[in-house]
Amino acid sequence: MPGLSLADTISQLSVGDEWGPETTASTTLDGVPYAPFSKGDKLGRMADWTQEGKEGRDRGGRQYGRNFRDQQVYGAGTSSIFAVQVAEDESSFSIVDNTRTSTKTRAFGRGGPLTFRGRGQRGAAQRGGPQRGGYQRAGQGGRGGQQQNQYYDNRGGRGRGGRRFGWRDYDKPQRNRDASVNIRPDWTMREEIEFSRLNKLNLETSDGDDIDSYGFLYYYDRSYDKPPVKSTERKLNESLDGTAYNVTTSSDPVIQDLAEKDEATIFATADILSMLMCATRSVYSWDIVILKHANKIFLDKRVNSSIDLVTVNENAADAPLEADTSSTPQQNQTGVKADSINTPFNLAQEAQGINHFFPMQVVRSSDPSQRLELPHANPFHDPSSQPDEHLASKAYKYRRFDLSLATDAEPLHLVVRTELDAVVKNNISGEDQFLTIKALNEFDHKAQGAGGALDWRSKLNSQRGAVVATEMKNNSCKLARWTTQAILAKADQMKLGFVSRANPKSAQNHVILGVVGYKPREFASQMNLGLSNGWGIVRTIVDLVMKISDDGTDEGQDRKYVLVKDPNKSVIRLYEVPLNTFDEDDGEGAMAGMEADDE
Repeated sequence: MPGLSLADTISQLSVGDEWGPETTASTTLDGVPYAPFSKGDKLGRMADWTQEGKEGRDRGGRQYGRNFRDQQVYGAGTSSIFAVQVAEDESSFSIVDNTRTSTKTRAFGRGGPLTFRGRGQRGAAQRGGPQRGGYQRAGQGGRGGQQQNQYYDNRGGRGRGGRRFGWRDYDKPQRNRDASVNIRPDWTMREEIEFSRLNKLNLETSDGDDIDSYGFLYYYDRSYDKPPVKSTERKLNESLDGTAYNVTTSSDPVIQDLAEKDEATIFATADILSMLMCATRSVYSWDIVILKHANKIFLDKRVNSSIDLVTVNENAADAPLEADTSSTPQQNQTGVKADSINTPFNLAQEAQGINHFFPMQVVRSSDPSQRLELPHANPFHDPSSQPDEHLASKAYKYRRFDLSLATDAEPLHLVVRTELDAVVKNNISGEDQFLTIKALNEFDHKAQGAGGALDWRSKLNSQRGAVVATEMKNNSCKLARWTTQAILAKADQMKLGFVSRANPKSAQNHVILGVVGYKPREFASQMNLGLSNGWGIVRTIVDLVMKISDDGTDEGQDRKYVLVKDPNKSVIRLYEVPLNTFDEDDGEGAMAGMEADDE
């Protein structure tokens, strides 16, 4: 300390109780006040002139910068008592930017420079044009050095960050579809199941056993497997004469006979059963009628049921829009006219017609003697009453599956009527192989609802995998149902045809662009389709019906239920309905929600 000798200082320190400066208000060190400190303070730089401004922000004693982020500076937590009061205003000073600016410009064609401006563009704003806005001006040099002024709309996504047109989540028209069937006041809801619960179900079953076969099959024409030449596209013959029956479960005479013989407990057809097994992939509304007679359960369908229609791009992110029947164009929110051919209902009817004529065209039916006759004739055709009726190539195989659990007191079997469309000779063994034949249809790859599909005419042969992958995404439910039906029928192969409109603006004429064959189980693995989950869904619904029917009231009486998929939610609901429901045709057509908007 000033004014004291070393001996006096030592003697003074020995008397004191604490080590350190005195805690007094008086100043020491020639009038310089003492600055407090803490043990956690770190010694940083003596002077750092680079951290001022936006790079160095004082946040509670920590210096935040690009180079020294989250580094504590000595004394930053106290008030700056050593700050020098500046006498002059520093705002009058400015820094001169002497960095070189690049004079390179982006060329466009063989002419002069092209400048990109506006929001989202990479180029910086230059003089002579708007800084922000909808349009940007660019000088395009032509031959002879002349420049012409052109305007480019940066909202069309020309630049790297340009705005994209299209529906967004906040301005999409609300899709409030109607249910496939009208829920009546006298219906009682028994159960409501979310798809998240259905996805967790699992039941392993065997491949099933054949009970009997009916009908006949024509041989498949292998020439359709070759990619067609563009100049010789094959037209879809939509005037073929052929009848293919699709009788519901309770009206099938073979199933009625099997039920009397007590061959199984549950009875269904492949199209109805596949809809239930693939329920979690569905978007549109559908319904299944469940009839419990004695101790038997029949999975049935209504007349003109939505199950019979073939949906188009049901699972696409931007699915086809329903027609808006508003009286004025200002009230039309979807922008789809009432007479449009690209509405969901019209597309489904078009696809249904294609899938009726396509299997008949790709078989060799010119020689009726060259066909495979099954043990029994078609059970739905009566030659005495309809002798001139021409039947389509169709085989009906009745197969039985075991849905029993280890805890069941009695076995639980299911009989399903499956369908086959054609037969083909194996190239190696020469044995007959059974086929199912379906057709995917393209309406317009540029129209709304196409789901980003590629142009089949130019990409089907060169990028077949991409085309099929897109169809798996946009038509997940439809392809899953077709694959499930092929596996249930124990088909050796499934043929998928690619049919497109001859004119995208007309739904009358179609052309066949190609046919691709797949093994059903391999195709199911590509789609991540597991039949064990579908069997778990079937067993769960059957258990619910049995539990409700065996509640002790009116035991042994017939009961009827309706399983309905919610049109706007991933939920299915089970209703108990009166026995006379749907006995009379009340005009409830297929896909009522979509059809109502088209009228």
